[in-house]
Amino acid sequence: MLIRIFLVIVGIVMSVSSLADELVLKQSAPKSYIVVKGDTLWDISSVFLNQPWLWPKLWRLNPKISNPHLIYPGDELRLEFDAQGQPMLVKGKRELKWSPKVRQHLKDQVPVSTLPLHTIAPYIRYDSVKSAEELTQLPYIIGSEEGYKSSIDGLKVYVNSDLVVGQSYGIYNKTTSIVDPITAEVLGYNIKLVGTGKAIKRGAMNENKPSTIYIESAKREIHSGAYVVPVNSEQQYPSVFTMQAGASVTAGLIISSVTKNLEFAKLDIVMINKGNSEAVQVGDVLTVNRKSPEVIETRDGPQYTSDTSLWNRLGSGSHSDYDIPVESIGQVMIFRVYDKVSMALILHSEKSLRVLDEVAAP
Repeated sequence: MLIRIFLVIVGIVMSVSSLADELVLKQSAPKSYIVVKGDTLWDISSVFLNQPWLWPKLWRLNPKISNPHLIYPGDELRLEFDAQGQPMLVKGKRELKWSPKVRQHLKDQVPVSTLPLHTIAPYIRYDSVKSAEELTQLPYIIGSEEGYKSSIDGLKVYVNSDLVVGQSYGIYNKTTSIVDPITAEVLGYNIKLVGTGKAIKRGAMNENKPSTIYIESAKREIHSGAYVVPVNSEQQYPSVFTMQAGASVTAGLIISSVTKNLEFAKLDIVMINKGNSEAVQVGDVLTVNRKSPEVIETRDGPQYTSDTSLWNRLGSGSHSDYDIPVESIGQVMIFRVYDKVSMALILHSEKSLRVLDEVAAP
């Protein structure tokens, strides 16, 4: 039985510049497509467009449905063109198999969404990022009922703040700093979820009385000094991610990944060095670009800069004798935004992505 998802699409505000973007059809784009279970609007647009993040423009002139975002498995989507020659998708008749259980069949129909949370939930880790200033403002564990240096499931710990009784809290350790590879600026600090608990006694810090948390789950030992954050403030995501081209985002870099691997692929999570301060928004789709290897001319012919001798590089006077192109190699979607960094899911990659690959507006 399908899980019903109530799709609520918040109006997508498109700038004049984005409206001017021209839709480019793939050479392999079919004349029609039958929607199947599990499709998202991104998936369907990828069948037709070289720029799937422009999917809203495919639906702009569809008079046959009041809400063009609500399409269902079994719907036929036909590719047509307007008077200006611009492509658009028109919804045809639904293909339903009539049977004595037709009412149940119709009830189970689920509208296609942009990118539902359950699609990426297995790849999201509930870690977070905080600035140095934010860390100084967080409450933290000062000790436990047993006097142990570390705590596990079933113990009570004390926190130097007036917590809300009944509220669940995540417990985090500060781990590595996040450093911009270009400016060397510390952009923030990774904090890693090590356990969860529930406040069972409110403190009174004006009298130096700490609050009490009962540890319900510990992923690892919990030490004094671990930060305490309300669960909902760090672990809630929208049920559906609505995507849009990140038109206002200035060029940035992939600076890290959740896995800490050297290379990443589709559905890996990466971190970029742009955040709220750069107007990054949840749902922004960015293109990943990489400059091709540089070339210099030598007596033996053209050689890659990295392969030639120091003498040839000095003689050239530059890193390259040619303006080597920058190639698009993938797309990512922003799903979490902090002050100076953001977390992004890799939607597509033509080759393995790496740290220091550039991300920019598509």
